[in-house]
Amino acid sequence: MTETNDAGNWVRTWGASPQAAHDGIGSLDGHPPLADVTLRQVVRISGGGRRVRIRFTNEFGTAPFTIGAAQVGLAATGGGVQPGSERVLTFSGAPAVTVPAGGPILSDPLDLPLPALAKLSISLYLPGRVETCTCHDPALDAGWTIPGNAVTAPTLPDNAEVLPVRALISAVELLPGAPAKTIVMVGDSRTDGAGSTPDANHSWPELLAERLAEHGMAAGYVSNQGISGNRLLNDGIGAAALARFDRDVLATPGLGYVVLSVGGNDIGISFAPRDDGPLADFLKMFPGAPVTTDDVIAGYRQLIARAHERGVRVYGTTIAPFEGAEICTPEGESARQTVNEWIRTGGAFDAVLDFDAVWRDPDRPSRIRADFHCGDHLHGSDAGYQALADSIDLSLFG
Repeated sequence: MTETNDAGNWVRTWGASPQAAHDGIGSLDGHPPLADVTLRQVVRISGGGRRVRIRFTNEFGTAPFTIGAAQVGLAATGGGVQPGSERVLTFSGAPAVTVPAGGPILSDPLDLPLPALAKLSISLYLPGRVETCTCHDPALDAGWTIPGNAVTAPTLPDNAEVLPVRALISAVELLPGAPAKTIVMVGDSRTDGAGSTPDANHSWPELLAERLAEHGMAAGYVSNQGISGNRLLNDGIGAAALARFDRDVLATPGLGYVVLSVGGNDIGISFAPRDDGPLADFLKMFPGAPVTTDDVIAGYRQLIARAHERGVRVYGTTIAPFEGAEICTPEGESARQTVNEWIRTGGAFDAVLDFDAVWRDPDRPSRIRADFHCGDHLHGSDAGYQALADSIDLSLFG
């Protein structure tokens, strides 16, 4: 099949929303510059396919950077690559490419049959210096830096060091064997998987992907566009959902459904205690005036309208409890209840996923069940995220 005939049939099977390194949670602070180094990163796809391409990103870069060589293959334990699965990535037929500042770039498609839930190893060599790294912070899946050009190394060298972010890659796209659709989740740290076990694929979108794969569903392709600390209306940690929606959602190949699970940080930060303690330093990461429940609802309506304009169904999740977390106040809890009531009864979403009902403690509904949070009363445990994934009606994606 020619690349021309491939066009229009691609679906996104993995994604990580790009951020500026300084707009994350600081995982790259103090990290050595990325120069004359190989990045090796492992990602687990959702649905499978027969041809693959990788989306690299310099969207928050202030200068171009060069990929001197790149390779993809099936990941082996401990950072290795399964023999025989290695494929050289090219760009318009060339083995190297310069990625422009402010832009992404797609590799050429290549044949690599991949089953659902396969783990890919993506390696890229950076011969020069990356002045500003576009990344996703943090990475809950393994990644390493290796001095020099180690793209073809079959196993992870002893001099490899942990890479704490998802760096310079933002998507894996496939040609499936049958018509398929991608589900895009837009959210904050709870969607990103904060609190779950690293390298275990226990965010609720990944766990939902497992359920979809088990049932062989055509909409078994999942792109997790959660950003830890993200908000609906204002920038801060990552661009606001309203600002990044076209790039992270509407431009997704094979887009079929959108799940909105954002807005909790808008409420929590707007109604957080104002004092001079440690919380005050945390809140400095979130610029902009406090917002109201009407503002949050208006933001939902905007995203719903923009998705519906493309003929895409939009499902909304209710905002789960966060009493016990430092940012929680009675006013914030009241605002959460107001927004959740609108999500459930307003009729604007095509369906509602009631995450609040799944997570809340029956004896104290303003708190998460003790076994469903990771200890901070805010983010999920592995069991909590599994409960969210299990609560979703798969027929919504049929």
